[in-house]
Amino acid sequence: MNHIDFNNKKVLIRVDFNVPLDEQKNITDDTRMRAAMPTINHVLENGGTVILMSHLGRPQKKLKEDGSINVEQFTLKHLVAHLTDLLGVEVQFCEDTIGEKAQAKVGALDKGQVLLLENTRFHKGESKGDEALAKGMADLADIYINDAFGTAHRAHASTTVVAQYFDKDHKSFGFLLAAELENANKVLNNPERPLVSIVGGAKVSDKILLLEKMIDFVDVLIVGGGMAYTFVKSQGGKIGTSICEDDKMELAQKLLKKAASKGVQLLLPEDTLIADKFDNDANRNVTLTSEIPDDWMGLDIGPKTIEKFAKTISESKTILWNGPMGVFEMENFATGTKSIAEAVAAATANGAFSLIGGGDSVAAIKQMGLSDKVSYVSTGGGAMLELLEGKELPGVKAMKE
Repeated sequence: MNHIDFNNKKVLIRVDFNVPLDEQKNITDDTRMRAAMPTINHVLENGGTVILMSHLGRPQKKLKEDGSINVEQFTLKHLVAHLTDLLGVEVQFCEDTIGEKAQAKVGALDKGQVLLLENTRFHKGESKGDEALAKGMADLADIYINDAFGTAHRAHASTTVVAQYFDKDHKSFGFLLAAELENANKVLNNPERPLVSIVGGAKVSDKILLLEKMIDFVDVLIVGGGMAYTFVKSQGGKIGTSICEDDKMELAQKLLKKAASKGVQLLLPEDTLIADKFDNDANRNVTLTSEIPDDWMGLDIGPKTIEKFAKTISESKTILWNGPMGVFEMENFATGTKSIAEAVAAATANGAFSLIGGGDSVAAIKQMGLSDKVSYVSTGGGAMLELLEGKELPGVKAMKE
């Protein structure tokens, strides 16, 4: 972006404004909007006119009974007032993404003005990568900027296909997307060691590729959350009614053997905070993870595990965290995740590089109030996961062609 002349140019910026709204359509977390401000402000400060496009939710999957789009639920119009406040520039709105209305609105823009187009996913062709839709978007501007890392793993019209209508001198990553790639590369390419990867979440199946990739290049792999019970059961442990993917136990065994053959420490929870039902107010106890009583379930890592995991993290130089250690949404089962967050923050303060890799880990680190105590917090769950799995993201590849 620093090498593009934006003066008197119309600049189409794909942002990720897929923000949560309450029932009154008020924004409850504007993190993604704030993350796009440096890119938008840079274009404005350098004499450009800004045309913003984003998706919001999945309107094609939440159609009205008559099959029409639920405009009121998914319109980006709800974001205009707050976006105006963030930018300090009055943001105009267009009720469509392409076509005569959009062209007329763009044509009437003066230098330094900002226009927000309607939800890209109101068009069926968006998720299908429709070329006509992408061409309609491209026709609105002189320059295309992709700053939507959260959707860079989708080959959609507005994130990938539109880029083919701009040459290399007239398209670029935004500052946010560039920062996401740069920070992921600090983990993936020549990281300082020891490199510790903490992988949590409910299912092994959601993180198979990530786990396999991690074993290829980390020094220590910490496995927590619900997925740990599949590993424990595969080793003959008793896990009660804890979440388990029986069809993934053979895979868990393969991953354990692979880690051993590569000299990678794979750490599983030694003890577990168990409950007699899935409820914050359930009866609780601590037991060995391999000896959970029949009618009990593991909902968080136990104190010995917390101590061991925290010590390992404290000795690391590079940390990747993707996924919570337990049901952190329930206060009584949030201690493990909170302790890991604190350990990552402490290691960062001691000079380690820490990347929080999107999804629930981001929600957890925010909930613990430690977002500013780690090196980088990713804005894209699925995109960061695929990047760390070693995949080339369509939205990134398109900008290089």
